[in-house]
Amino acid sequence: MDARLLSGVTVLATVVERGSFTRAAELLGLSASGVSRAISRLEQRLGVRLLDRTTRTLRLTAEGARLNELAAPHLAGIEDAANSAAGAAFTAKGTIRASLNSFFARHILAPHLPEFHKRYPELFLMLVPSPEAGDLIAEGVDVAVRFGPQPASTMSSRLLLETRILTVAAPSYIKTRGRPKSPEALAAHDCIQYVDPQRGKPFEWEFRRAEEKLPVNTTGRLMLADVDTMIAACVAGAGIAQVLALSVEPLVANGTLVDLFPDWPGETFPLFAIRPSRRLAPAKVEAFLDFCTEVCRRVARSSAS
Repeated sequence: MDARLLSGVTVLATVVERGSFTRAAELLGLSASGVSRAISRLEQRLGVRLLDRTTRTLRLTAEGARLNELAAPHLAGIEDAANSAAGAAFTAKGTIRASLNSFFARHILAPHLPEFHKRYPELFLMLVPSPEAGDLIAEGVDVAVRFGPQPASTMSSRLLLETRILTVAAPSYIKTRGRPKSPEALAAHDCIQYVDPQRGKPFEWEFRRAEEKLPVNTTGRLMLADVDTMIAACVAGAGIAQVLALSVEPLVANGTLVDLFPDWPGETFPLFAIRPSRRLAPAKVEAFLDFCTEVCRRVARSSAS
């Protein structure tokens, strides 16, 4: 194996992963100019341009994208083998920078944090604001936990759970406005809109049962971006809401909210953990992911029973 060729390809993959020469240099222990020279040498060696550079942006050429696509799995395999041989994959310690969905953090993870600290006494958890998906690397985020389908990317994702979507209203709302007899009847009601944080637009309302899928256009005078606020408004009788079943099951059970369409049980919503790289996760991140997976399985079992 040509060591200089391997070194150049490694530098290219790191630039792509980190998004700039400067951040790649920090990870590789080089100067930014050293990274630039390594890329130039690789381009000269291969006889093709791999990166289009401006003062503000970097973009892979078609040849660069092809090289990175073919080489990345092999580089990841080398790193995995080295980490395993060194035992680094089995030492869970250090600080985890996590960007967590607020509902997940508050209602699912927080009650189990004493157990997490007891199990991993050398791990420190730092919660950071939620950046956009493409900014996880720039913000130094180790792992993010988010609801909703995740766009295809070079990031690694793990499905933690899926929860049913319920359409609910308070008895006070039903008494005033009546109970809709079908999803189509929602067009005549106040429906609380919840904003998709990835698109900045309200989620579409859909209903599913078996193979049947029914999209419904809804309107309302409230548009919210916080789950707890939406549930509180719904409980107060401000409108009809579509919510995660695991967030309102106790309220439905005690009659505070009414499940309007139990005959449409098929609409679900996923919760994903996302890492900004497909390479082998550091031990601290893998430990946190495994713990989140375990907690979500408990929640799913409890919800099913």
